[in-house]
Amino acid sequence: MSIIPAEIIGTGLLVLLGDGVVAAVLLAQSKAQNSGWVVITFGWGFAVMVGAYAVGQYDGAHLNPAVTVGLWINGNIHGVGTAIKYFVGEFIGAGVGATLVFAAYYLHFRETEDPGLKLAVFSTGPAIRNTAANLLTEIIATFVLVFGILAFIQPGNKGPASSGLTTLLVAFLVVSIGMSLGGPTGYAINPARDLGPRIMHAILPIPGKGTSDWGYAWIPVLGPLIGGAIAALVFGATFPST
Repeated sequence: MSIIPAEIIGTGLLVLLGDGVVAAVLLAQSKAQNSGWVVITFGWGFAVMVGAYAVGQYDGAHLNPAVTVGLWINGNIHGVGTAIKYFVGEFIGAGVGATLVFAAYYLHFRETEDPGLKLAVFSTGPAIRNTAANLLTEIIATFVLVFGILAFIQPGNKGPASSGLTTLLVAFLVVSIGMSLGGPTGYAINPARDLGPRIMHAILPIPGKGTSDWGYAWIPVLGPLIGGAIAALVFGATFPST
């Protein structure tokens, strides 16, 4: 399987299960309604695990443009063309996953009155809206994600790199980020995960939906890309032999 279809499948599974757990917690008359932040963070962590294990054997399962940027800067992938293939698959997959969540939870979208909750199923938003603070939070959270991934996969790491547990560790890293750094912005940490579903929110016939909050949309795209790039540069400077 080549990069683009692998990333479509992997990112599609990631967003289907990740946005799915948010829908389960937030939407009216869901059996998981009001089950809370811990459920969301673990749901997203397991979503990463499923998506990554599903296609990791084919393309490394980036599932995230910020991860692709970090691996590209760190020399794990080569060529602009290769990076673009990852980006294409990631954004298409995110849109597909979000559409499947809409289909699965259509009746619950119809029963939910608050348009803000409906948007929250698809994309992130700040608890306190402040451009600089929100952008910084996304940079910091994605720095942790990409730095952690680079540490897990380095050849000299005799733990995860040699045991096959890297994907599981990344899943728990996502859970940790969500619990520790997710409060201010909802921890997008992934431009495709946020922008792809936000576009689908704007397109799909969601009953009673409101605005897609395009004024905020650039923050969960640019912040993770910056954070991923900084993580790769810092990691490369700290561990130049890897």
